[in-house]
Amino acid sequence: MPYADLPRFMVELRRRESLSARALEYTILTAARTGDTIGGVRGEIDRGQGLWTIPAGRLKGRRGRRKRDHVIPLSDRALEILDARSEGAGFLFAHEYGEPLSNIAMLELLQGMGLGDDLTVHGFRSTFKDWCSEQTAYPNEMSEMALAHTVPDKVEAAYRRGDMREKRRRLMADWAAYCASPPAAKKDNVVSLRA
Repeated sequence: MPYADLPRFMVELRRRESLSARALEYTILTAARTGDTIGGVRGEIDRGQGLWTIPAGRLKGRRGRRKRDHVIPLSDRALEILDARSEGAGFLFAHEYGEPLSNIAMLELLQGMGLGDDLTVHGFRSTFKDWCSEQTAYPNEMSEMALAHTVPDKVEAAYRRGDMREKRRRLMADWAAYCASPPAAKKDNVVSLRA
């Protein structure tokens, strides 16, 4: 989805009351992968610090390549979504009977919204990246870190040990603010002609 269309989409998404709608909203706000969201458990959330730590073992990546935990600073809205969910040590997005949301539930929600078959949950990560690149001054490395992408250069990876956590906290707050911004007025296809 083009980032310019996202605020309008978020309005419609927030009107929906389902578990999959909240999971999708949380996924978009955190720029996480579907598997990270549906596999997320309460023990990964540090409410006091406003952080979600996805253990390295749950992250996507090449086998044999060293990974580290991915720490996501949570926006106020992401924390609100979690606070509205039932407490406990279980999954972040689980049905009443404790089973986690299925890996296609968010995709089915998207398809049910009638926005076209080409939209995917993973595509919102691209929306985030495009917004970062085109609408902000945040460096590319920061958006790549927010997406949990590994540094391809082994030498650079060996030296980059920080996680830009506080800077990423501002990035994720700005992203959440953009997601909640008023939708741009729809342009019609009428062009006025002057004689």
